Amino acid sequence: MEPVLCYESRNRSCLRIIYPLPIRITVYMILGLTVILTVFGNLFVTVSIVYFKQLHTPTNYLIASLAVSDLLLGLLVMFPSMFQSVDSCWYFGDVFCKVYMSSDVMLCTTSILNLSFISLDRHYAVCQPLVYRRKMSVNVVLIMILLSWSISALIGFGMIFLKLNLLGIEEFYYNHIVCEGECILFQSGLSSTVSSALSFYIPGIIMLGVYLKIFLVARRQLHRIQNTNSERISNMSQTKATTTLAIIMGAFLSFWTPFFVCNIIDPFISYSTPPVLFKILVWVGYLNSTVNPLIYAFFYSWFRKALRLFTSGKIFKSDISETTLFSMN
Repeated sequence: MEPVLCYESRNRSCLRIIYPLPIRITVYMILGLTVILTVFGNLFVTVSIVYFKQLHTPTNYLIASLAVSDLLLGLLVMFPSMFQSVDSCWYFGDVFCKVYMSSDVMLCTTSILNLSFISLDRHYAVCQPLVYRRKMSVNVVLIMILLSWSISALIGFGMIFLKLNLLGIEEFYYNHIVCEGECILFQSGLSSTVSSALSFYIPGIIMLGVYLKIFLVARRQLHRIQNTNSERISNMSQTKATTTLAIIMGAFLSFWTPFFVCNIIDPFISYSTPPVLFKILVWVGYLNSTVNPLIYAFFYSWFRKALRLFTSGKIFKSDISETTLFSMN
């Protein structure tokens, strides 16, 4: 691998690593396929929930919000990151670099806040079913979604555009790190600790606690069921939905934990983490947005039926939105 400059005519140009052509093509194909699956998989989840009236429920609105954040991550973050990962240079300008980094932080935070509200939804559905419809109305869910996106935008864009990530290390960053042709989120120890805690650790711990309580309550309910068959089926349905969403949450934590552990440690070990390792951990986190639609496809029959309707062309019939995707019994 021969090191050259990203911009030959500029004094402070970053070094560019030119990988062998077979490696470049292979990585482009793998990352490109990942981006395509992420965008179209989450687009399909979003369109299905919006289009089919039977899917217009508070829980599904939160799932749609999660899918939109994953969709935008594929378009605004994963797509440009693919080029930077292979070419090792950033060619899209400083303004889009800030938008790219801000979107990365925002959309990751949006995902985990959506998952936090989904865990609250499941808590009421399983632990307090008698007040579920009152506590989790459409208006309440829309407020949750608004909070998820606004808080995340404040954290992501506020940190980058106000340069809060560089507080206390400005001189070190501008003298030793910054160069033309690079777009990385460089953070001080305080910034990485606070942002990681707000975006990942605190909501993640809260979600784990909520789901632990849900499963303990669901287990007790399962042992106590001596009622009618319809109540038994209803309880099993809620338990299955909760299990599926818990798997989605578990996948999120599994994919993103390695990155956030590295992110919070790196400033305290003199930024000695190899750049290649950091990129790999970031892409492992991105893969979570690719996997979510596959989880829906595996666990949700409505997802598979909606997919068949779309691919068969029946979606263009005027009354298809009224189609029953799953039994309510």
